[in-house]
Amino acid sequence: MIHYFASHHDVDLLAGWNEELIQDEGHRNRMSREQLRERMAEWLDGHYRAIIFMADAEPSAYAVYAETRDEIYLRQFFVRRPCRRRGIGRAAIEILRRQVWPPDKRVTLEVLSNNTAAAAFWRAVGFRDYSLTMELLPGGD
Repeated sequence: MIHYFASHHDVDLLAGWNEELIQDEGHRNRMSREQLRERMAEWLDGHYRAIIFMADAEPSAYAVYAETRDEIYLRQFFVRRPCRRRGIGRAAIEILRRQVWPPDKRVTLEVLSNNTAAAAFWRAVGFRDYSLTMELLPGGD
């Protein structure tokens, strides 16, 4: 599998995948594709980096992350639906850990509590539960 850092030429692709990610994880985000595109462009202009992973010469997955002095925050990670269950996600994480991210930094990410498949994936590639965020929505009883 090969990978490359995304640029503004990739923003449409990334926005489309971000839309699928939102659907798959059951997120409440209601941004339109255009809004997702604008946000991704802002992220790439700011402190986020995006990497696209290619398997069999096809764009198959992506990761968006920010690096601080002490840690890597993995904001988004997505494997295309037809590419799942083929080891692509695991291989992409290995590439990030061994070739992209400094080995001495903690890596954090967030998983929605109802996204049990994602939580199982992250545990399978070595992540451990650290915290639980809870909320009370307006009008909640």
